[in-house]
Amino acid sequence: MLTQALSWLFAQQRFGVHPGLARVRELLDRLGSPQRSFDVVLVGGTNGKGSTSAVLAGMLQASGIRVGLFTSPHLTRFAERFQVDGQELPEECVEEALLRVQPHAEAVGATFFEIVTALGVLLFAEASVRLAVMEVGLGGRLDATNALEPLLSVVTTVGFDHTEVLGSTLEQIAAEKAGILRWGGLAVTGVEGAALEILQGREADLWVLGRDAPYEVEAQGWNGSWVRLSSPVGQVEFGTGLLGEHGARNAALAALAALRLGVGTEAIARGAVTARWPGRLERLCWQGREVLLDGAHNVDGARALARTLSSLGMTPVPLIFGVSEGKDVERIVHELTPTVSEVILTRATLSPRASRPETLTTLWNVPVRVAATPEEALAMLPEGPAVVAGSLYLIGEVRPLLLGEAVEQRERWQ
Repeated sequence: MLTQALSWLFAQQRFGVHPGLARVRELLDRLGSPQRSFDVVLVGGTNGKGSTSAVLAGMLQASGIRVGLFTSPHLTRFAERFQVDGQELPEECVEEALLRVQPHAEAVGATFFEIVTALGVLLFAEASVRLAVMEVGLGGRLDATNALEPLLSVVTTVGFDHTEVLGSTLEQIAAEKAGILRWGGLAVTGVEGAALEILQGREADLWVLGRDAPYEVEAQGWNGSWVRLSSPVGQVEFGTGLLGEHGARNAALAALAALRLGVGTEAIARGAVTARWPGRLERLCWQGREVLLDGAHNVDGARALARTLSSLGMTPVPLIFGVSEGKDVERIVHELTPTVSEVILTRATLSPRASRPETLTTLWNVPVRVAATPEEALAMLPEGPAVVAGSLYLIGEVRPLLLGEAVEQRERWQ
C-alpha cells in the first residue's frame, strides 16, 4: 500500500506544472491548515537557494530551534526533501502521511509539486517544528510554496533559467522571484542591478547583501572559506565548507537571514561550519581518485563551477556531462570548455527530460566520447581527478554509484 502511494505520486509528474495557488491552498485547507502551526522562511532564486536553505537551517538548529528543511528536487531518495533538525524523515513516515494526502489531492486536482509541498507542510506540523525553511520550486509568485505566509523571504540570485515559464528578460524573471516578498515583510537578498530594482518595488523591509551588509571572503581552498559579515544588527565571522566564491556568498546570505531572525553569532558560526549540500561542489573519493559533483544546470551555475575549478587548480580536468532538455546548452558548454580536458557525454537514465548525449557532441572543441549510462561514463574516466556536472538528475544517479548506494528506480521529471 505504501509503495503504491509513492508510485501514484510520481505518476502525477506526467501532468506537468500548472502555476497557481488555488489548488494548493484548497489542499492545505482540507488537511486542516497545518501551516498555521509553525513559522516559515521562503528561499527563492535562480541559483544557490538549496545551499542557502541548508546553511540557514543549520544555523537555526544550532540556536536551539526545532527546524524543518524542505528542498527540491531530491538526488537519490524522495524522503531527502523533508528534514527535521538535519535528519531526513523516515520513508515510512513520509509514505504514511502521503496516504492521507492522496484523496484530498485527487479531489482538488493538485499537481506533483503542489502535493509534495502540502506533504512537507503536514510532516513538519506533525513533527512539531517551530520554523520551516522552504526552498521555492519554480519562480516564486505562483509556486506552491508561496501559498504559505513567510516570516522572512530570501531571494538568492536572478538569472536565466526556465525562461519558457518565467520570462525572457531578467526583469520578468525577477518579478516572478519577487512574488515571495510581502509588503513590509522581512526580506534579504543577494540580487544586484536591474533585478534588484524589481525586488525593491515590492516595498518589503529588504536588506541587500553587499550594500546593507558588506562581507569579506578569505578562500581556504578545499576547506571552503572564512566569511566576515557586517549587518545593521552586528557583525559575525564564521567558516563554511561550501566551495567557491558563490558557496561563500550563499553562506553569507544565510547568515544575514539568520541575523534578521534573531539568531546569535555563536549559533551562526556553529551552524555554518557543519552545513553541507550534497551534489553541489561535493568532493567524493572513488577508486582512489577525487570526483567533484556539481549540479551546474544553467549558465550561471556553469560559470561558477568553472571559476571554482580554476581557483582550486583542478584544470584542465575530465568531465562527465549530461543536461536536461530546454537548457541553454551552448552557453553552458561555452562556460565549461576552458576548464575541460575531455568530455564524456551521458544522460540520467531515469529522467525522460534528459537530452540524448549524441545531440551534444558537436558543441565541444575538446575530445568527446559518449556513454549510454552514468555507470559506463564512470568506467571510461582516465586516471586522476574528474568532474561530473550538469543535470541534478544525473548527479543523483552518479552519486550513489560513487558511494555504493542504491538508487530509487523511479522516473524523474520534477
